[in-house]
Amino acid sequence: MAEVYRDDLGIPHIRATDAGALAEAQGEVTARDRGWQIEVDRLRAAGRLSELIGEAGLAWDVFARRARLDDTARKALAGTDAETRAFVTRYAAGVRRGMTEAGRDAAEFRTLDGIFGDARPLEPWADHDPLGVLHVAHALFSTFPLLLWRQHVADTLGDAWVDVFAGYGDGGDETLPSSGSNAWALHGSRTDSGMPLLAGDPHRILELPGVYQQVRLACDEFDVVGLAFPGVPGIAHFGHTGDAAWGVTNAIAHSVDVFRERLRPMAGGYEALGPDGWRPVDVERTVVRVRGGRAVEVEALETERGTVVTDLRPDGEELVGWSVRMPARANADLGAGALLGLLRARTAEDVVAAFSGWVDPVNRVLAADRHGTVLSATLGTTPERTRDERRLPLDAGTTLPTDDHAGASPRAVADVAVDANERPADAAIDLGWAYPSSHRADRIRLLLDDLRPSSVDGFLPIWGDTAGGSMAALLAMLPSGALPSRAAAARDRLTAWDGRMDAASAAAGTFAAWRAALVRRVAAHPALRALHRPHGFGAVFDPWLGVTGQVAAALARLLEHPALRDDAPALVAAALDDAADAAGWGTTHRLLPLHVLAEVPGAADPGAGLDVPLSGDGDTVRCTGSTPGVTDRAWRGSVARWAWDLADRENSRWSVPFGAAGDPASPHFADQLAAWTDVRPVRVLTDWTRLRADTPTGAA
Repeated sequence: MAEVYRDDLGIPHIRATDAGALAEAQGEVTARDRGWQIEVDRLRAAGRLSELIGEAGLAWDVFARRARLDDTARKALAGTDAETRAFVTRYAAGVRRGMTEAGRDAAEFRTLDGIFGDARPLEPWADHDPLGVLHVAHALFSTFPLLLWRQHVADTLGDAWVDVFAGYGDGGDETLPSSGSNAWALHGSRTDSGMPLLAGDPHRILELPGVYQQVRLACDEFDVVGLAFPGVPGIAHFGHTGDAAWGVTNAIAHSVDVFRERLRPMAGGYEALGPDGWRPVDVERTVVRVRGGRAVEVEALETERGTVVTDLRPDGEELVGWSVRMPARANADLGAGALLGLLRARTAEDVVAAFSGWVDPVNRVLAADRHGTVLSATLGTTPERTRDERRLPLDAGTTLPTDDHAGASPRAVADVAVDANERPADAAIDLGWAYPSSHRADRIRLLLDDLRPSSVDGFLPIWGDTAGGSMAALLAMLPSGALPSRAAAARDRLTAWDGRMDAASAAAGTFAAWRAALVRRVAAHPALRALHRPHGFGAVFDPWLGVTGQVAAALARLLEHPALRDDAPALVAAALDDAADAAGWGTTHRLLPLHVLAEVPGAADPGAGLDVPLSGDGDTVRCTGSTPGVTDRAWRGSVARWAWDLADRENSRWSVPFGAAGDPASPHFADQLAAWTDVRPVRVLTDWTRLRADTPTGAA
């Protein structure tokens, strides 16, 4: 039995005697608070989501079966050390109890029973399921879907266009809204207390319930606050042990090789062509049961290089597909060995040592401790490839899998460190091909230099900064000559604009409307017509291969391309006319929480009432990303904000977009939304006497 306490936001603070009992208690509490969410992710890992939500889960299930996510999780649990294995299995045991107590009663399950007219019983969690959930969180988080996009560009427009869309001629950096995260560190020489400060905000899909769970985990051995993945034991990405703290950003590394496979059918199976000739393919045939629909058979092929995750295409008497070599599967290691080491960390060196066992994705880690040490390290597993080899999928017939690279030595920080997914200056940790623009990183450095914050309160203007970086290249294309009155009025608003994407700004709304109209017009240009052909990789990859979204990410470069350059002035002017009546930015730029039920016909969307207006944009420090040309609704952004004070942990700050509870009827379902919208992270409370006792684990 473990003690459970809650603060005023319903955040769980769990105290047990030892790490094993604590893991079990964490699993039980998570099942109580997030039962629906973790069951969805468990089924995603198993490729069985369709059994719960029907056809809406089919595309994912096909991918999960093909990628063999569940099998990888089983092998990773079997291959980890005994202590980590016990930690994970104790967590799974806690989930089993918590789902029996409360998780299975989540309203979403009853909603689906009513829609489909049946009752689907929940099955107990298997011991490896927490690692399956960890795998799901990162399976499509790497850059490999963008390799398929670049393959599609090369196939439809020609190889030279690959560099146009990725901006490789400009250093391989995107110049319009892109994914990413922010993190920064101040050495004690820069702070009031003389102790380091760490802060940041991870950018992911704004899923509902939120992708991170605020939690405190305490036992005789350690006492840690941080942001956990619901369904995964411990605290991986952002944590404070009292003596040490850490946070991560994605290194945008080329962490997964993609191979173009030539396959030929054989009796009962397939062969694949590799450097040593034709070799048998491992084939696993399973059936996906679709609730309310027909079952679908899936063939999961695995070559000597990796799992074939795409649809197969006819090519004469042969077939073509694309396989992925994920280090997690190739090495049967999901990085779970880092979890206990992080909880036990007492120094920045301990944090880096724990993360040396991390696998995917490759992260840039900032770590600090009460001795004053601040370290920066790039850690994770990535194949040893040259930059040119990271550009497109590799030819399976001529290319062998390579050894894995496991990260670089840490660097001591004596002043300030900033990570925002930009291309690193140090070639030793430049492990990717194309990176997001350096705008966010440059802007954070500028604000740290100008504002000179010396406490966590000084970070508020940084988290909330709305100065855009991508618009300069577009605004430079505004015509200076005579225009029709409507287009001229829109241009004049833009030329007088301060470049801040504030919700109340009329000019920001005009810019966004002009950009969206320009994206749509460029996407429809005859020069890009072939790009709209079906990509044929499979439905799960549609978000990465949407032409309009990819045009938005390369808009300025496309307008400067010889194939479009002559038409660019007319396109720019016509888009100005389209934007003449645009409303203020906050009118259309509103939160779009993504709840699984929103995909199920006939189900009410629990996030429908949370569409608050938002400041920011896809490439501002305050990230609230939309898809220009498709929707202004923000579906990607800061899924947490955190600041760790090494002088006083209770002076730390944290916030999430929604709340601690997954139940839409709970007062803690979305009670942090207003503070998140206003960029007001709350203090971390660790005084046990100020917490409210809740039902102990094992006692419900």
